[in-house]
Amino acid sequence: MRVIAGEFRSRRLKSIPGAATRPTPDRLRETLFDILQTRMEGATFVDAYAGTGAVGIEALSRGARHAFFLERNRAALDAIRENLAALRLEHRATVLAGPVLLTLPRCHAELVFLDPPYELEREYTAAIELLSDSPPSLTIVQHSIRLALQESYGALQRTRLLKQGDNALSFYVLPSSHHVSD
Repeated sequence: MRVIAGEFRSRRLKSIPGAATRPTPDRLRETLFDILQTRMEGATFVDAYAGTGAVGIEALSRGARHAFFLERNRAALDAIRENLAALRLEHRATVLAGPVLLTLPRCHAELVFLDPPYELEREYTAAIELLSDSPPSLTIVQHSIRLALQESYGALQRTRLLKQGDNALSFYVLPSSHHVSD
């Protein structure tokens, strides 16, 4: 796994063996950040269910001011910390260990990326509903194309659904805020 673009372009990231995490494919990560490029500079970003931290590190590489990494798996937390240290990004990152539903309310950010394990379908609803109480400007949810997320959760409204292979990205905003264009 590597950083795709920005300040740390092509730098390799430590990954973890086994099926404890499901990395966001490089192509999907590239598509995501092509869409987010105008929102990234100076933003605060949350990488929830962070795995090795590749998505949050990509955000930092592309100009995010700060990133929160939320993860409960010990091996993944070690990988996140090693990746941040290797790139000397510790000062721009906060790593929060524990269940995302408990750590997410402690993060105040404009951009939130949620990527729960695909088999934990209830986790999707719980995390999105938690965010709808105090919504960020944009919530992006990575999910299986077989999981049909709702068009709205509380105050959050889906404005875009992007499918790529077996993965999908759903973009949620407050209806009065800026829409993600196609």
